[in-house]
Amino acid sequence: MSYVQDNVSWAIGFGVPCIIMMIGLVVFLLGTKTYRFYDSSDHNSASVMSSVTEAFKASRKRSTEGGSLVEHGEGAQNGFIVGEVRSMARLFPIWTTCLLYGVVFAQPATLFTKQAATLDRRIGQSGFQIPPAALQCFMGINMVTSVVLYDRVLVPMARRITGASLGITMLQRIGTGMVLAVATLVVAALVEMKRMSTAMDAGIVDQPDAMVPMSLWWIVPQYALVDAADVFTMIGMQEFFYDQMPNAFKSLGLALYLSVVGVGSFISSFLISVIDGVTRRDGGTSWFADNLNRGHLDYFYLLIAALTALELLAFLYFSSAYVYKRKAVNVH
Repeated sequence: MSYVQDNVSWAIGFGVPCIIMMIGLVVFLLGTKTYRFYDSSDHNSASVMSSVTEAFKASRKRSTEGGSLVEHGEGAQNGFIVGEVRSMARLFPIWTTCLLYGVVFAQPATLFTKQAATLDRRIGQSGFQIPPAALQCFMGINMVTSVVLYDRVLVPMARRITGASLGITMLQRIGTGMVLAVATLVVAALVEMKRMSTAMDAGIVDQPDAMVPMSLWWIVPQYALVDAADVFTMIGMQEFFYDQMPNAFKSLGLALYLSVVGVGSFISSFLISVIDGVTRRDGGTSWFADNLNRGHLDYFYLLIAALTALELLAFLYFSSAYVYKRKAVNVH
């Protein structure tokens, strides 16, 4: 689709996926006729929240009246529910220290692609050019490969060393991904410095549409590193927030995991807007100038790397004190 959009028509490039989605919708609607729903024996989140409210009301009433107005069994149940809510609250410091990873996650589809658009993307003697957005295909391929290597090679090796069923804990997995994220940004900054230096040597700094005589393959390592980081951090977060949530709030666990990506994208946009405004002040050149040869994406990558490193320190602080709710289960 990226090739069609760049070389044929954007209308066709968007129209084909639209038709495919319409076909998918029809198949989905046909499938709903045959799907059988099963009732869950667990309480749903609404009933649990209602029970939590009643528990706090009973506790408050008991404290104001100075007596025990709740039966022993009911009090034990309320105590259990309040304990579940408290266990959920302990997840939020971990969630907060994962948000900057969402900023890293936003770069491959945006600034990495903008970098790639300036490079020599020709393949072979035919002169075929890889569309910049198509580089995200490497992410899918690397992700599948990395997951297989993690499950079939790294986990068995770590299991023999640590004796843990998962090889490493879920929080250790997330932390490893954050380390790889910092490495990704440092590599991306170095590649950008090389790209700018090559443009200067070629005398095309002020020709934003000119192809920088630098192979596309220079940018592939940062895509590979961010994929490896995703295997550790993104899948680790999915496992952690799902596994550590009470049964009635499993969907909230997945929401916390997915919100890291959404909130991280907002943070990335906010940083770009602020930095763009500050660097343009008094006639200066923005780090995100339309002419990348005059911009400084390398500075931005190093800034995010520094912030992510600080986030990693905060993550290590909170994760070191975290006690798992129950034995971790590998769900992916």
